[in-house]
Amino acid sequence: MSKAIRIHRNGGPEVMVWEDVPTPEPGPNEVLLKQQAAGLNYIDVYFRTGLYKAPSMPLIIGQEGAGTVTAVGSAVTTLKPGDRVAYAGAIGGYATDRVIAADRVVKVPDAISFETAAAMMLQGMTAQYLLRRTYHVKPGDTIVVHAAAGGVGLIMCQWAKHLGATVVGVVSTEEKAALARANGAAHTVIGHDKLAAEVKRITGGAGVPVVYDSVGKDTFTASLDCLAPLGLMASYGNASGPVPPVDISILAAKGSLFLTRPTLATYTAKRADLEATANDLFDVVAKGAVKIQVNQTYPLKDAAQAHIALESRKTTGSTVLLP
Repeated sequence: MSKAIRIHRNGGPEVMVWEDVPTPEPGPNEVLLKQQAAGLNYIDVYFRTGLYKAPSMPLIIGQEGAGTVTAVGSAVTTLKPGDRVAYAGAIGGYATDRVIAADRVVKVPDAISFETAAAMMLQGMTAQYLLRRTYHVKPGDTIVVHAAAGGVGLIMCQWAKHLGATVVGVVSTEEKAALARANGAAHTVIGHDKLAAEVKRITGGAGVPVVYDSVGKDTFTASLDCLAPLGLMASYGNASGPVPPVDISILAAKGSLFLTRPTLATYTAKRADLEATANDLFDVVAKGAVKIQVNQTYPLKDAAQAHIALESRKTTGSTVLLP
């Protein structure tokens, strides 16, 4: 038997139950992992509450983890027992053991620990596609990053600075502002009420070419108002709730703007893209250009406490759950 956090219905943190589950068997194209660490992400909250529909119930939530291969399916030739691997985007992470499609995991370099790998796969690969593909950040760009002291935010601040960009980090407290600045944000703004005015001041009235917004409903309009003509709004999360329906003529009125709602799943759907995204991330982490900050750890059985901390904005950086 294995152990897992499962939900039997949608709801608050109390619906997550630590219970015995049968240890799964890998199918022909799958591998069985003994998980050493699982990452905590806001998408876990979305599945728990029902904002994102569960494929079935009961459900083991969790989209990210790292561990050791303990068994491989009959058709798997690229991995073997003992390999250190990590993944992001495959639901079922809040468990001591799990099966996963072999083409969805990547080998982890020896220099990167399981905890670091579990903390960075979803958040780090999200930062990679946002900064390198959704909008290709260039030296000299000024960009706006919401939730700049969060897991994705701290990675983006460091990585964007490494790329030669100026980061305006949006945060909720002075403590988080200091953390964002320590990780590469050149400017910080607390709250979004005066965000557009501050961005216009910082950019001499020009606005920015891109805003990365993971907050959603509360910040959507303020984000659009930061953009230069032909600017891109990348709305990649909804920590404050989903963005309500939008009249797209607002994009014309505010400067022929672009709006995208990207997901990591699309950007890593092809195996070659997954490997390229992960390897780019491993490279900047191994070089020290991006430091992954595991600022909270919880036993996996206490995942509910981790969710409460995340939803109440008590966390910074990455949180890892340890089976």
